[in-house]
Amino acid sequence: MLKWLHIKNLALVKEAALDFDSGFNAVTGETGAGKSVLMGGLRLLLGARFEKSAIREGTDRCEIAGLFSVDPDALEKINLILDDAGVERCDGDNLLIKRVFTPSTGKIFVNASAANSKLLASLGAYLADIHGASATVTLLNPAEQLFSLDRFAGNQELLTRCGTAWKAVSEARKEKEDLLKNMPSAFEAERFRIDAENIKKVNPKPGEDAEIEKLHAVAANSREILQLSSSAVDLLTESEESLLERLTAVRRILLALERVDEETSVKFQEQLEQISDAVRNLSDEITSHAETVDIDAESFAAMEERMHDLQTLKRKFGPTIEDILHYLEEAKSRVDIFENSEYAREKADQKVAEAEAIHLEFCKELSKARKSAAGSLEKQLKKELEKLGFKRSEFSISFEEAAPGNTGSDKIEFLFSANPGVRALPLRDVASSGELCRVMLALKTVLAGADRIPTLVFDEIDANIGGETAVTVGEELAKLAKTKQIISISHLPQVAACAEKHFKVEKITSDSTAETTVTEVSGKERITEIARMLGGGSAAMKHAAAMFEK
Repeated sequence: MLKWLHIKNLALVKEAALDFDSGFNAVTGETGAGKSVLMGGLRLLLGARFEKSAIREGTDRCEIAGLFSVDPDALEKINLILDDAGVERCDGDNLLIKRVFTPSTGKIFVNASAANSKLLASLGAYLADIHGASATVTLLNPAEQLFSLDRFAGNQELLTRCGTAWKAVSEARKEKEDLLKNMPSAFEAERFRIDAENIKKVNPKPGEDAEIEKLHAVAANSREILQLSSSAVDLLTESEESLLERLTAVRRILLALERVDEETSVKFQEQLEQISDAVRNLSDEITSHAETVDIDAESFAAMEERMHDLQTLKRKFGPTIEDILHYLEEAKSRVDIFENSEYAREKADQKVAEAEAIHLEFCKELSKARKSAAGSLEKQLKKELEKLGFKRSEFSISFEEAAPGNTGSDKIEFLFSANPGVRALPLRDVASSGELCRVMLALKTVLAGADRIPTLVFDEIDANIGGETAVTVGEELAKLAKTKQIISISHLPQVAACAEKHFKVEKITSDSTAETTVTEVSGKERITEIARMLGGGSAAMKHAAAMFEK
């Protein structure tokens, strides 16, 4: 149940704190006083989207907080949801949700841990069910009617399995679609085959182009390289004025030095020998390199032809050899796909057929469960509708086969007639707004026994009814409050008088400001509020007092 709700700076509400009872709680007030703001605050705690314009004018921060007492049956499920989200578990059976908004940011806290609206929506499925006057319109939608029947029948596990099976069907169909979309034609397969053969004929190697271009650049300049190399060797070792000859002259001088300074001369001669060896080695290396550069015309032509072949492949499939090799693998794969296309199609068809067969079985199970539960739902709804003033109404559920999908293969329609002797027709075609509200209440009353949601919130769903029916609606809500927490925003005094706890919403205006306040009323204050709802005056006060003497 919802223990308390605190709202600060939301729309016209400067600050409001409501401590709710576990039974029937009524919220009343003049039209436009701000009753809907309270339900808007609760919706925000259950994951609804916030509009920044809802921040109270003149302030820059809005806060909404609520404390829920979690039903024991749902506590472990909620704690597991919190665990998955990395959020602190409940303190005992208490779950605290808080949202804070500024013009630029919005923050969510669950049990003091940061959270998101997706988590709030997941938690909300276990906390409260909100029904507004506009929500009755959704009851006209066959999909919503099917959802209500499934809730009554307890088909959640079957629906989950059916949804999973439908996902498998969709994935199998998508795989088949992608296969057919990517299946090459005979012309394309032949082109891929020719491309692959041309690439394999050249047989390019990674990095080969850079290496051969380097060798080609050297070979193309071989004459100049040979000339320069020859000149260098002459200067180093071959000519009469070569460096090696000059070093020989230096050696003769050092030999002469040996006669007068033997130790120093020997040291210098050793160094000179090392220099001479280095000069000879350098000359030999230059000569060896020149020999490699001097290639014949046939070899040079072969090198240029190889470069041309690689460049042709790079222009067509490149720009790099790695790209060419990647394309080769893709081309071979596409040829394989074409050559094995019949087998691939058969496998894809088989996978789709198997997935559809599994899904169809779940559709049949769902349909059987729905039809089995429909009769019981019809009987219970008729009883509730009789209590709400439809003494001889007709209500039934029609079934049609629909295209298989996520929720099975059934399309249902709620058929309704408010008067005897009148054929039941689709609810959307025959129900007035007042009748629709009562059908909604009857349905929620029946579903309350099937649902484990502890709190039901009714936001003026009793609009367009009055008189004895209003009394009955109040009594039915009071009965429902014996097993569920009921929070009802109502304009009907007959309904509000049945509540165990009563909150009055007022709008206080001045020349420059308007503010919505919420106070709990009891005793004489409550009688006064009921009298106001009855129209005011002494007669209304007497009538209101009499309503509490029962």
